[in-house]
Amino acid sequence: MKSQLLFTIFTVLFFMSCKTNPEQTSVTTADYPISGIPFSQVQINDNFWLPKIETNRTATIPASFQKCEETGRLENFLIAGGKMEGTVRGDMPFDDTDVYKIIEGAAYSMTTIPDAKLDVYVDSLIEIIAIGQEEDGYLTTWKTIDPTHSPAEWCPPGERWEGLAWSHELYNAGHMFEAAAAHYIATGKTNFLDIATKNADLLVKVFGAEGNYQVPGHQIVETGLIKLYLITDKKEYLDLARHFLDTRGDSTKREIWGPYNQDHQPVIEQEEAVGHAVRAAYMYAGMTDIAALYNDAAYKNAVNKIWDNVVTKKMYITGGIGALHQGEAFGENYELPNLTAYNETCAAIANVYWNYRMFLLYGDSKYIDVLERSLYNGVISGVALNGKEFFYPNPLSCDMHYHFNREHLDRQTWFDCSCCPTNLCRFMPSVPGYIYAQKDDNLYVNLFVQSSTKLEMEGNEVEIAQDTKYPWDGDIKISVSPKKKTTFSVKVRIPGWSVNTPVPGDLYSYKEKTGTKPVIEINGEQVAYSLENGYAILNREWNNEDQIKLTLPMEVRKVKANDLVEDDRGKIALERGPIVYCVEEIDNPAIENLSVSENTSFSSNFQADLLAGVELIKAEGPEKEEQFTAIPYYTWNNRGANKMDVWLTEK
Repeated sequence: MKSQLLFTIFTVLFFMSCKTNPEQTSVTTADYPISGIPFSQVQINDNFWLPKIETNRTATIPASFQKCEETGRLENFLIAGGKMEGTVRGDMPFDDTDVYKIIEGAAYSMTTIPDAKLDVYVDSLIEIIAIGQEEDGYLTTWKTIDPTHSPAEWCPPGERWEGLAWSHELYNAGHMFEAAAAHYIATGKTNFLDIATKNADLLVKVFGAEGNYQVPGHQIVETGLIKLYLITDKKEYLDLARHFLDTRGDSTKREIWGPYNQDHQPVIEQEEAVGHAVRAAYMYAGMTDIAALYNDAAYKNAVNKIWDNVVTKKMYITGGIGALHQGEAFGENYELPNLTAYNETCAAIANVYWNYRMFLLYGDSKYIDVLERSLYNGVISGVALNGKEFFYPNPLSCDMHYHFNREHLDRQTWFDCSCCPTNLCRFMPSVPGYIYAQKDDNLYVNLFVQSSTKLEMEGNEVEIAQDTKYPWDGDIKISVSPKKKTTFSVKVRIPGWSVNTPVPGDLYSYKEKTGTKPVIEINGEQVAYSLENGYAILNREWNNEDQIKLTLPMEVRKVKANDLVEDDRGKIALERGPIVYCVEEIDNPAIENLSVSENTSFSSNFQADLLAGVELIKAEGPEKEEQFTAIPYYTWNNRGANKMDVWLTEK
């Protein structure tokens, strides 16, 4: 049972029901109450996600490996190990992590589609990584090569563990741990895992036994340590993950760094999302792990308050987070500019990671509502349809003057800081793992993707399958097929957007309420259903090939923002289902004059030959300014750089 759960944990990137070895554990750790069905056990065959995941496998991952070779990221390991001569290649102290993240994505891809050639190539990279590791386990190539010279002006040089606010030594370790765990689960090989545990043992010694109270400048080592703990049963890894969080913001033991690093007060006292958005969301994910694994009330209270602050005051309609270019950071409450919005792709991915953990902890659909919004809008907007060009920030407006994408107006094949492309490499293969989940005799259907999986319910094998064209169509057919008649509950998520609640709270709302409600039929007969935490509870004795049909309203909806969001005041955005729309100049030459009024009407139709297949919105109205075409936000800038807006003037 344990090995199966570990596989679930790491292939989905989250932590499910898993007990530690009591002989090695001084305290009893709790579990996440809900277990996700790992992506490797979910087969998808839809026309939306499957092509994107395949593009990631065949285009994004190979192109990213090639960029690592071209930019010297691999040479750094060889120089650090004395196999090559030279100075540090690259411009960032965390360039090592790009190699790790692509390996993680490759491992996930090999889990579902075996690839002998890729397997050999990844093993060769692991050999190179091992060369760069020092004898005692230390591994950050730029400091090994020359600690007196930093690759970036903003990162001060120094010996080991000096300047941890900027050195990214622990960030490097965290991504290595996550990649090594993924590789071990995918292949069963320990070559990368051995490198990771050797480094983790050094961290335990330095930051545990030797009493170094410094904390990571950029969080992620916390979740990486927990993944190693769940593989190895080494309780000290879990202890160190908690130590890093417990020590953060504690001015009694060290000089704290302030809100940019979320180091301004102890984490359990924090109530507002501040500072660098990716650092923050990775930390909140780690805090949620601690809340679950320790059943810790203080950690639960903190993540609940921070989540509420993000979702009700600091999140874009696309599910993006981090409003400011300065510091890649959260702004003040309701500070959500459109033209200068940052919305880093990595932050949207981190938002998915965090919200899925919150769902596993609480079982409330509101977390999947936020996850879905980020997934369909804020994440996939970061990669071009060809899988080889990327956005670092994801603004909600483009005037062709403000160079938002790291000084560019169009998507780029790589960046000096390429955390976003490589993060997409590791994220995309895991998407099927967010569809289904299970708790005891409850089966959760969270996302609507044409897919199938098998699982055990009440000791009986059950196959569940979806037939749908979501997100373009609101008809979802769910087949439930137990091997023998079995009574259990199928919990079907009723998306907030389908019941007049685009997001939890009042940050965004629909201009008009729809009277069309989601309808559920079982075997052709409409059924009444009760809602529990946003899920329709369908409890019955299920027979082979029982059919659930969920019909969701797919009207074009006008969205308004809370009046406290200054940039959106007097404006309207458009949604259809989970998809946020925008207007581009290429479709609308008079883009600056477009507007929406109560007399504007909307229609939509699917265009198979446009932007890899999208539902197009056509607006009509009595004024010329109300006649325009809108496309899904995630597809913009795929036909060249041009003006774009999500929010339109309301007349």
